[in-house]
Amino acid sequence: MSLRLVQFFDEAGTRRVGVPSEDGRHLTVLNGTQSVYSLVLDALAANTPLATFVRSRLSDRSVDYDAVIADRRLLPPIDHPDETRCHVTGTGLTHLGSADTRDKMHKSTVEADEAALTDSMKMFRWGLEGGRPAPGAVGVQPEWFYKGNGRFIVPPGAPLVSPAFAEDAGEEPELAGLYVIAPDGTPVRVGFALANEFSDHVTERKNYLFLAHSKLRQSSFGPEVLIGTPPADIRGVSRIRRDGAVLWEKPFVTGEANMSHSFANLEHHHFKYAEHRVPGDVHVHYFGTATLSFADGVRTQEGDIFEIEAEGFGRPLRNPLAIAREPAGLVTVREA
Repeated sequence: MSLRLVQFFDEAGTRRVGVPSEDGRHLTVLNGTQSVYSLVLDALAANTPLATFVRSRLSDRSVDYDAVIADRRLLPPIDHPDETRCHVTGTGLTHLGSADTRDKMHKSTVEADEAALTDSMKMFRWGLEGGRPAPGAVGVQPEWFYKGNGRFIVPPGAPLVSPAFAEDAGEEPELAGLYVIAPDGTPVRVGFALANEFSDHVTERKNYLFLAHSKLRQSSFGPEVLIGTPPADIRGVSRIRRDGAVLWEKPFVTGEANMSHSFANLEHHHFKYAEHRVPGDVHVHYFGTATLSFADGVRTQEGDIFEIEAEGFGRPLRNPLAIAREPAGLVTVREA
């Protein structure tokens, strides 16, 4: 049976960690646990597998899951006490079909001649050829991008706020890998969560070199983290609701059976940098998608609700869209 964890506030405002019941209606509270981060560190110190450690802390107390959601008491399924020590990153062009989606955005024609291929298609081909190396071997490195630190993370149910200067506010339904760096510097995978890797696709479409700007946005993941390795073939649905009705809906697939890169290869190329293996840090890493409403001509607007769900990951991830109100003019710098 799969094991999932949820972080939330109880009615008194105290942080808690819970395990969803089989019917998904209740959360069994863990004894002596106020964060998944501390839970992982305690399990490492005890040299005990996380799933085993979680079961040893199950209490006889439970809370109503629907009430937690309705009261906006959900937290991201992992965070760090110091937001600057949570690193949010991602990889793109990792899924079968993702290059086609990207090429549509970039309005390019793919030819057999290598010289005529877009950079996106070239990188996608490299992934097909070398993104799934044999165990113990190093494969080709993927596209990589930085999204921000823990301050950029939005809890499930909370608004994803698009900057006033943004030209688009689009969803990206995918998986996020959640990691804690052990005291000896080893990356430890806590598990996987559904995620909305929120991006600005109009900015990216202008020029591929604007990708870095387009990714510096808030994002959300959860509400549950699936402990351990997920199924190879994951099938979900991404939708946008507007004024109470479904504006757009499309199935998406993820998991290694639908990817050009293996998780191990993507993880290697992220954690090969010593700066990404600082003991005690948290990493949230997005693994990419091939399904975007933007590619179907959808333009989101304030008040739209993004909804992402997939079998095996518990409750859907929902976030409304908000637009920041700060002026979009020139930012000036003063002398010290």
